[in-house]
Amino acid sequence: MSNTSENKSILKKDGVSYLVPFILITFCFALWGFANDITNPMVKAFSKIFRMSVTDGTLVQVAFYGGYFAMAFPAAMFIRKYTYKAGVMMGLGLYAVGALAFFPAKLTGNYYPFLLAYFVMTCGLSFLETSCNPYILSMGTEETATRRLNLAQAFNPIGSLMGMFVAMNFIQNQLHPMDTAERAQLSQAEFEAVRDSDLTILITPYLTIGIVILVMLLVIRMSKMPKNADKSHSIDFIPTLKRLYAVKRYRYGVVAQFFYVGAQIMCWTFIIQYGTRLFMAQGMEEQAAEVLSQKYNIVAMVIFCISRFVCTLMLKYINPGQLLKVLAIAASLCVLGVIFLQNIYGMYCLVGVSACMSLMFPTIYGIALKGMGDDAKFGAAGLIMAILGGSVLPPLQAAIIDCKTLWGDACSKSVVCTSARLFCGYHCIWPQNASGALKREDNKSFFRILLGKRFVIFTILL
Repeated sequence: MSNTSENKSILKKDGVSYLVPFILITFCFALWGFANDITNPMVKAFSKIFRMSVTDGTLVQVAFYGGYFAMAFPAAMFIRKYTYKAGVMMGLGLYAVGALAFFPAKLTGNYYPFLLAYFVMTCGLSFLETSCNPYILSMGTEETATRRLNLAQAFNPIGSLMGMFVAMNFIQNQLHPMDTAERAQLSQAEFEAVRDSDLTILITPYLTIGIVILVMLLVIRMSKMPKNADKSHSIDFIPTLKRLYAVKRYRYGVVAQFFYVGAQIMCWTFIIQYGTRLFMAQGMEEQAAEVLSQKYNIVAMVIFCISRFVCTLMLKYINPGQLLKVLAIAASLCVLGVIFLQNIYGMYCLVGVSACMSLMFPTIYGIALKGMGDDAKFGAAGLIMAILGGSVLPPLQAAIIDCKTLWGDACSKSVVCTSARLFCGYHCIWPQNASGALKREDNKSFFRILLGKRFVIFTILL
């Protein structure tokens, strides 16, 4: 009877409750969600403040997601040598340092120190994600691991919503209303005055979150945390990588995560670009169009948040791989609407993609790391490095947007489509068994495999 109740609980293992540690670590999910989604609108904000192109503005995303890539394996080695708790604390520390570095960056009056601050901040986020995701997986039975991670990840978009809300109300709405064309006509002295005023507004939320992070660091430091999967501290780097590479499910998971994150960041970053052009074409001023577009971005995140809770509930009854496949196909259909409609209904489709994306990151993560044991520490690093997709693909999309042609604008959305569909082809179309493992030998699989390959080819051609 006790075994049955333990199996039903996702926060118990061997009679031990992990409720309090789960709550503390889940709060960290919200904290990095805040960082991610207060940053996405900054591409447009920095482009305006420093009178730069959209492509130059996306260096924010390059620095932001480049930090994830650069620090993932060092974080894994640190966690392997010490503990998950130590990894979480190091992540919070770097996050706070990067956020507080916005003040000296502002004093320079230059763009590039902000990129350095973003990079340091996301080195911290890389530590956090490399630590927190597998830590959550370990806080209960293996059978409930994917559900548990989806539940924790469901609080990530709550932080994202807060980030979007702050970006809209305390940054975008407060910036000087002068549009990009008007700023280009300013003298150097006038430009510097407007720039410094806008930068003061921009850095305030980052300084505030930096202080919040320091408080959270102290709370984690003083709390007793479980030592699940912290028994081995030896670092066998090459043998571990070989073991990970030998697992086909893990390899596909890394590829899928790369394209998924790229698609997600492009959707949420460039919904403002898409909406601003759409609403300005209808006669709206640039700043008003940006704010309205950000409201659509917030709606997208609300839908994303609700969908994640719904999908977490559905995972109790539906195989994770199958649900992942259905949502990936639905996302691809929505993106087709974004590409070909190019109107308010295209905007609705772009918002609708968020409902389909909600399940993807934690489910890919959970399936890829299933049964990895202590290798999950390095396995998690590979999946976090795959977040590099958020650094590589947005600049490509931005370069296309800077072409300022109708085809260019449509083509920019096709990059999103490519990412989402490649995600489908690599991870979702091929059938999966109950454990999430790829199962090509299934005699019903041939046509679905063929469909998956054709799907990828069609995407590339598009």
